[in-house]
Amino acid sequence: MDVVADPLFWQSLMRTAIFFLLTVPAQIALGILIALFIEGLRWKPLSLLMRVILVLPIAITPTVVGLIGRLLFNRDFGFINYVLSLVNIPPVSWLGTPVPAMVTIALVDIWQWTPFVALVMLAGLTIIPYEVLEYGHLDAGYGWALFRHVQLPFLLPGLTAVLILRTADILKLFDMVFVLTRGGPGVSTELVSVYVQRVGFRVFDMGVASAQAILLLILCIVLSRTYIRLFYRQVEA
Repeated sequence: MDVVADPLFWQSLMRTAIFFLLTVPAQIALGILIALFIEGLRWKPLSLLMRVILVLPIAITPTVVGLIGRLLFNRDFGFINYVLSLVNIPPVSWLGTPVPAMVTIALVDIWQWTPFVALVMLAGLTIIPYEVLEYGHLDAGYGWALFRHVQLPFLLPGLTAVLILRTADILKLFDMVFVLTRGGPGVSTELVSVYVQRVGFRVFDMGVASAQAILLLILCIVLSRTYIRLFYRQVEA
């Protein structure tokens, strides 16, 4: 009952949902666009180079990503505010104001995990049979019609995997957020994993923290089953 009646837990879960909506749709959209661009490249060495570049952000540990974010978004000497100053925009307190802080951790997460989505979508594009693609060109032409009717069905299994993996990752996301903002200012970026850590290791209420972690596991399982029903079975139909 302590978990269910804890308003701070539900508020942190709501902030996590907002973070999910800020990051995952953008990652999927950008990942698909990048995958389509790389798939369309005719010069193979450039295509291979792009694939290698996409791996680099994923290989960086979340703690280092948080440190990089602190340097980029620092109010006084950060690169982002330097670029804004070139067009006469005053410096923004990215990490010291609630809304910019949430936008900051979302942008950092998008930067790190969009390449992962792009690689998964690229794998889906490469398994499309040549005959199916040629028939699609004749029947649907190019552009949106080809993507909607020919390429998208082959991307749905990968999309399902991306949604499951990113949901689980966001529900347990701690390192990057803690290094970048420590959940602040106030509790504006205290995602549910950061709150569970605070309950367990600062308040030292391990029983409540364990119950909250189990609730997050159940939520992840329910959402994963929902994704499979909505997307993956649509491919089999």
